[in-house]
Amino acid sequence: MRWTEELDGTLEIELPPEFSYSECLVFLERSPVEVLHHIHDKHIYKLIIVNAKLILIKISYKDHVLIIEFPDREPPNMDTVVEYIRNWFDLNQDLSSFYEAVSEDSLLQPLVERYYGLRMIGIPDLFEALTWAIMGQQINLTFAYTLKKRLVENFGKKLVLHENEYWAYPSPEIIADLQVDDLRNLQFTTRKAEYVIGIAKEIVEGRLSKEKLRSSEDPAKQLISLRGIGPWTADYVLMKCLLKPDAFPVADVGLQNAVMKQLEWQQKPTKNELKKHAENWSGWEAYATFYLWRSLYE
Repeated sequence: MRWTEELDGTLEIELPPEFSYSECLVFLERSPVEVLHHIHDKHIYKLIIVNAKLILIKISYKDHVLIIEFPDREPPNMDTVVEYIRNWFDLNQDLSSFYEAVSEDSLLQPLVERYYGLRMIGIPDLFEALTWAIMGQQINLTFAYTLKKRLVENFGKKLVLHENEYWAYPSPEIIADLQVDDLRNLQFTTRKAEYVIGIAKEIVEGRLSKEKLRSSEDPAKQLISLRGIGPWTADYVLMKCLLKPDAFPVADVGLQNAVMKQLEWQQKPTKNELKKHAENWSGWEAYATFYLWRSLYE
């Protein structure tokens, strides 16, 4: 996969064959209260932080190329931007292997045909991935998005351009200095507030990082050792942040609902039943899960 810097300051990233911009937009538009990106006329606007500076990027699609513009300033370090976008859209993954693996699977094969080119939409920042997963524990997705919006708008960084507001996720340094009541005022439970602040401190004090997880022999075990992180949260973070294709959040309610819907069962599959189905997806459990989640947006 190649990228080029154009004379006008834009960036062009060639895409792998198995990539659907429209399917990625479906995922990114799934919540009306999403605060960390905006989509207008099929352009994606996202605020990222590069070398401690707020950088607004505008992503467009044409002829199987992502076109990246910088509406508010001179282009920053392009390598950093390319790395972020590759991680956000999982562009380094060879999806042809996944499609081949599930080509004869009665559950996944129809979904692969329907959503061909859908890629894992990642969460490149570990702190965001962990705390977003914590916010979503045992509540509905709509309220989870509301909590995230409150957290971002109270403690994140903002850029205003042409009267539009763009937000970046709060840094762990900011959250580590909060008191539990600061988050309880946003309707976090006491425990969730403690967990989020605790994760921030783990990162700020150097005990937790994306690099350390990548080099760990058992990153799931390392995550589960942290307060507030259970197997589901660990698998979600391995799937969405470290982009591990074999991560499998088998306890996920959305996954269970999607399988029940696709198989036209009257009750949700058990964990053992899901694991039995997943024998056909071995090594690709995360992508199977993501495609099954997509089937719930119909």
